[in-house]
Amino acid sequence: MTAVLRRHVWSALTEDQRDALCRRGLDDIFDEGLRNSIAALIDDVRVRGDQAVCDALATHDGISLNPDQLRVSDDDIDSATVSGDTENALRVAIDNIRRFNDALLARLSDWSIEIQPGLTAGEKLSPISSAGLFVPSGKASYPSVAYQLGVPAVVAGVPKVAVVVPPVPGGHGEVDPAVLVVCRMLGLRDVFRVNGPAGIAALGFGTNTIPRVRKVVGPGSPAVTIAQVEMQRHGVATMMLLGPTESLVIADDSVRADLLAADLLIEAEHGTDSTVVLVTDSTALIEAVESELVRQLADLPTQRAEAARASLGVNGGVVLVDTLDTAVQVANKFAAEHLQVAVTASRADEVVGGIVNAGEILVGQHTPFSAANFVIGCPASLPTSGFAHVSSGITVETFMKRTAVAQANKSALKALSPAITALSDHEGFPAHGNAIRRRLS
Repeated sequence: MTAVLRRHVWSALTEDQRDALCRRGLDDIFDEGLRNSIAALIDDVRVRGDQAVCDALATHDGISLNPDQLRVSDDDIDSATVSGDTENALRVAIDNIRRFNDALLARLSDWSIEIQPGLTAGEKLSPISSAGLFVPSGKASYPSVAYQLGVPAVVAGVPKVAVVVPPVPGGHGEVDPAVLVVCRMLGLRDVFRVNGPAGIAALGFGTNTIPRVRKVVGPGSPAVTIAQVEMQRHGVATMMLLGPTESLVIADDSVRADLLAADLLIEAEHGTDSTVVLVTDSTALIEAVESELVRQLADLPTQRAEAARASLGVNGGVVLVDTLDTAVQVANKFAAEHLQVAVTASRADEVVGGIVNAGEILVGQHTPFSAANFVIGCPASLPTSGFAHVSSGITVETFMKRTAVAQANKSALKALSPAITALSDHEGFPAHGNAIRRRLS
């Protein structure tokens, strides 16, 4: 049987090899040929609007629609149904995510301080004017993405929210009913059935059917990611980057190998472009996990098993380190979207405290990625491809903006005037200085 885990010894890797392991996905995302193709599609949508969106659906998804069929009707949203168990699960998830984001919003209040006598400055918090949410559909049903994006936007109070979702593959334009149930629960009524990259372009430019928005968020394939990056050139704000999915687990020999293997397979089954890495200081654990992976892969459908083998093989694997301190260094360099710490309880706080680059940190073997993906309440749409070095997951903050507010009285301005005029003269802006001198002359 072919080994599942690609094996690395951190101390034996060159710096280039370490960088290659951590670079995962970027070469595919920014492939020149794919970028050129997406750029051409974006320009087509900019020029031809709805018809270009329909043509993209026909070309890439094999689904023929007219422009007047792009919008999902209120009747379709109201009549969408799922099983009772699924509907209850959606309510639990939405409630938990709302609680998390309500608590976060309460911590994001307006504020002001007196910087010096007579001078106050602070910030005013407000929602962005509009947002577009992309919910993928190609590989599976993703109602979880719909509520992970939708709840924060609703809690933020964004006045205009549009949802774009590709029709289910092989259908006639039907949209995943679970996504529509989520939209109904959240009061989101501007829902459109479109191809991913074309839909993102349509949200950025606006068409006769699809409204223009100022910010677009949502995970997806490299094509979807490139579309979001390209639309930044047209003044659309996006998140960097959300996909393909990835996870990293730091583990020692105190854990159950069967549960560790199961947790590695969570993100690994997403697709052949996913990346999953185990970092451990135990060679015995590696052997035990390898055996468990072989056994548990046999329980997965062929498509999911193939994806998992790619995620744990050519894309990721196991990294053997000398100490848990080195494991933390590896995790911080990798900056995983999803990170789990599964170590002995006496070391857990120390390991978690050392991690600064991760989209999320899940502590212990009772906090698997699937729980966080679906129902815990913390964000699950998280930065990938190393962008956890500089950005965070999608929460209510994603849909808010801060505006600075300041006020000075006459005596405060007088006290500041020497500094203002000196800097005005130094930088060569006489009107800046004259505005102060005229007030105080």
